[in-house]
Amino acid sequence: MDKSPDAFRTISEVAEQLDLPQHVLRFWETRFTQIKPMKRGGGRRYYRPQDVELIKGIRHMLYDHGYTIKGVQKLLRENGPQFLASIGSGDMAAIEAMAQRKLQEVEDAAQVAASRPKLDDEMLVGQAKVKPARRFFGLGRPDEDGPVQEGEGRLSRDNRALLQEALFDLLECKRLLDQVR
Repeated sequence: MDKSPDAFRTISEVAEQLDLPQHVLRFWETRFTQIKPMKRGGGRRYYRPQDVELIKGIRHMLYDHGYTIKGVQKLLRENGPQFLASIGSGDMAAIEAMAQRKLQEVEDAAQVAASRPKLDDEMLVGQAKVKPARRFFGLGRPDEDGPVQEGEGRLSRDNRALLQEALFDLLECKRLLDQVR
């Protein structure tokens, strides 16, 4: 006899339905506070239909999309449990909304990168003006379009751009480390 779609499920039923070991479900309860099965005498767990949909969404993001537990926790913080439950139920509108948000994030990041100062621009770091990187590294005036001239210490435009990106990535890492300390 099958249960109604609105009926509560035991941990063994949920584990079987989602092809997960029971201990994984118990572990996920400790990592995702949004999973709150009812507990009866003796600690028996009963999962509501919305709990099962949320677990399906979490499973989908972890196993099918390669997210980490921290990544799924961040998704839950930013979008709420209803979002992951929608993914678990296969709601394409929710998935499309997530894709649109990610696309917007990428576009915003590209705009930020485009607005960063160039290597030849003098930068203000704290209260001090910083010399352009090419002068800092002892490089002469580079040709704007030419390749690296052997023995002249000049960088091509592409190499300068790569160096600039690496520099900003290192500065961002330093900023993050300083926040943690």
